[in-house]
Amino acid sequence: MQQTTHDVIILGTGLAGLRAAVEICIRARGNADIGIVSKVQIMRSHSVCAEGGTGAVMRPEEGDSFDLHAWDTVKGSDFLADQDTVDRFVRTSPDEIRLLEHWGVPWSRREDGRIMQRPFGGHSFPRACMAADKTGFFEMQALYDTLLKYGNFRRYDECFVTSILLEGGRFAGLTLIDAPTGEFYILRGKALLIASGGLGNLYGFTTYSQTVTGDGQAIAYRAGLALEDTEFLQFHPTGLIPSGILMTEGCRGEGGYLRNNKGERFMEKYAPKMMELAPRDIVSRSEMTEILEGRGFPGPDGLDYIHLDLTHLGAERINKRLPLIREVCIKFLGLDPITQPIPIRPVAHYSMGGIEADINGATKIENVWAAGEVACHSMHGANRLGCNSTAECLVWGGITGAEIVKYLAQGPKLSDVPEADAREEQKRIFDGLLKRNGPENPAQIRRELRALMDRHAGVYRSGESMQQGLDKIAELKQRFGNIRIQDKSRIYNTNLIQVLETENMLELAEVLLFAGLAREESRGAHARTDIPKRDDEKYLAHSLVYFTGGKPRLEYKPVTITNWKPVERKY
Repeated sequence: MQQTTHDVIILGTGLAGLRAAVEICIRARGNADIGIVSKVQIMRSHSVCAEGGTGAVMRPEEGDSFDLHAWDTVKGSDFLADQDTVDRFVRTSPDEIRLLEHWGVPWSRREDGRIMQRPFGGHSFPRACMAADKTGFFEMQALYDTLLKYGNFRRYDECFVTSILLEGGRFAGLTLIDAPTGEFYILRGKALLIASGGLGNLYGFTTYSQTVTGDGQAIAYRAGLALEDTEFLQFHPTGLIPSGILMTEGCRGEGGYLRNNKGERFMEKYAPKMMELAPRDIVSRSEMTEILEGRGFPGPDGLDYIHLDLTHLGAERINKRLPLIREVCIKFLGLDPITQPIPIRPVAHYSMGGIEADINGATKIENVWAAGEVACHSMHGANRLGCNSTAECLVWGGITGAEIVKYLAQGPKLSDVPEADAREEQKRIFDGLLKRNGPENPAQIRRELRALMDRHAGVYRSGESMQQGLDKIAELKQRFGNIRIQDKSRIYNTNLIQVLETENMLELAEVLLFAGLAREESRGAHARTDIPKRDDEKYLAHSLVYFTGGKPRLEYKPVTITNWKPVERKY
């Protein structure tokens, strides 16, 4: 079995992964050998889809402050965020904006030449630094261009990682399938950064690229790392009907309205102060309440919707600030938002939870770090504020890159690779999964899984519904044992890759519902119709779910509170 060795392996090439790679190159002065692994081409990572902005305090002289950004984030999290982590985040984020400025991001500008910032939901000051509505793409391009200045990395594009190999409790290597050749081999390293993104394709109606299937979370979970706060899945208020394509929060930041079928701006009933710019959990629940009470518009396949109205903004503002939104609406719906309202409803968008990691991005495995959406630094708590995610990827990409360089300076040795474990993984895939010829269609199992998550783990959920979802997942897992993979070849076997993704998704769906059923309260994005109140006495705590091979194991750990005690959230 072929083995390749690097000092550092970075799994994922989105904002967090590329930012970490650049940091390692700069700090190690080209002396650290990096392997960068992605299941897609490097600039196809989902981070390119981020639209609206990146949050940072850039105007203290105009009224913004670190404390204000931290308070907004903690309040937005429904007080589940670790406040020391939030404080580090808000103080570091402005430096990341300035770095990206130097590395070539074409930020939108005010008339005075300074970086333009627009309002975002839950923020009490306009702090979303923007590059029109293509912010993530331009950030990715700048990071990749900067990385190309260095020659100490090797790309592993279109490689699907199947497991983490441990020896003596330390990271030793990854097993992966090279899709273009079909080869299965081991990638060894002294340190691993997991930066593989989210898990949004657990849902059928989602803003995510089809490749975002939570593979990093799943392999970390099976390797013994805890998944933290997985019950908190964010629904973005404005997903395009019927595709789910994101209509950036920048639409409302620029002054867009939400209207029901009576033409009313209904947010005045739910958040009279902040209206459409209340936090995402509150806006999404408000929209669903309007729809469920009959004030929505009938949509396809049960996707009833409300309107996002930009018509009053005018052509000049839309074309300058929201050009991608207009392009998408015209191409996908034949609708011009300059003259017509946009049909939208809440859509699965972001996981507040992920691999348990501390304030430095370190996991409980000595030489493994995590950054970006795959990780949970306990920063977003129960609800993430818009424009804090791209900032988080940049901040902890930089932090973990620096921490890994410090670790390498200690002279760690490579761990011996447990070749028996690697051979067992190879056998499981190619002699097990690939050769199955049962009656079940894995694509159908995946469709049913995504539909049940829409139904049982949506904006509103209940104990009874989540238990039904868990029961159905158990049935799907049993059926998965009887699948048939039609393509038996090795080279570019996308059929096999999708089956491995579905296996991961079944595991993660169970974890999400398992943690959600146990959390007997409503907090942030976890809104239970049967228990509508927040319970700080019992559940002001982070959930930790561990893999056992059978029923998951659940523990809790306390929230770090430094400045602000929990109070009722009002907007």
